[in-house]
Amino acid sequence: MGEDSKTEKATPKKRRDERKKGNVFLSKDAVSVASLFGSILVMRVTFAGSMSALGAFMVYCIQLIQNGGTLSQTMLLRCISLLAQVAGPFLAAAILLSVAATFAQTQLLVSFELIKPKFDKINPLKGFQNLFSLRSVVEALKNLLKVTILLYLIYSSLRSLIGISERYLYADLRGASTHLFAAIFAMLLRVAFAFLALAALDFLYQWWDYERQMRMTKQEIKEEYKMTEGDPQIKSRIKELQRRAAQQRMMQQVPKADVIVRNPEHVAVALRYKPYVDEAPIVLAKGLDNLALRIVAVAEQHNITVVENVALARTLYAKAELYRTIPPDLYEDVAEIMVYLYKLGRVKA
Repeated sequence: MGEDSKTEKATPKKRRDERKKGNVFLSKDAVSVASLFGSILVMRVTFAGSMSALGAFMVYCIQLIQNGGTLSQTMLLRCISLLAQVAGPFLAAAILLSVAATFAQTQLLVSFELIKPKFDKINPLKGFQNLFSLRSVVEALKNLLKVTILLYLIYSSLRSLIGISERYLYADLRGASTHLFAAIFAMLLRVAFAFLALAALDFLYQWWDYERQMRMTKQEIKEEYKMTEGDPQIKSRIKELQRRAAQQRMMQQVPKADVIVRNPEHVAVALRYKPYVDEAPIVLAKGLDNLALRIVAVAEQHNITVVENVALARTLYAKAELYRTIPPDLYEDVAEIMVYLYKLGRVKA
């Protein structure tokens, strides 16, 4: 179906199904920026310790060379230890923040559906179509903008450093290194905040694009409703069959009634009362219009007394439940009918 025909928002069921497939909203730029800020923060915090470790290692290497030493297992272990001390915090921060930013957007989703081999991923025609899709164009423009901003910020920072670099000749090593590190840190912060702004825009775009892809056609919503709730026509047919079966069972109870209270044509209620069995008169059947006429017809076939009482018939139909005793406030009215039937000898024992 055409993309333009998908005008309806995705249903909760489709969102659940797509989530099971691993298709959830995710802005990769937001993940990258979170990792970048974490790495810069770790660099700022661990810089002094890292420099001290590097200095100690350089002294160790110089002493080793002066003493005529060679590469050994101890040297290898110190290299590994130095690498873990200097690079370890960066890697840990980058990994942890990347995972946290990803889980925050996907709501802790873990799915292996996306890594399963699929023919579409190696289909050249599909790949060619994706190459010129809206997403590919946006990604290309976004990456071009990132490179442009990065080069501009690096150029402007280096230009300002070059302008004052001659002053380093008159400064001590510690002072020059401190100033240089502060300049590099400031440049990294400018890059990070610039990428943060781009990530915010990418977040909004990815959300819009995700919702656009999730949209459904009206026909898809109808088909989904049929799958989950059942075909309305079939459900209507089932309800009709159930209603007819209930009416048939109810009509089978009419011959057991003692009296039919009716409103001449529109309402009929069949009552039974056995003094030593029932606590009060019980409603065996009730109906309107055609069903009421059928109840009366069955009653006449079985020689059951039919009493016309418009008000009582309507009240019984509205308030009394099928196969239950009548409400207490109707005892007196129904009792008058039962007494009348007792006198005529028409109540079954």
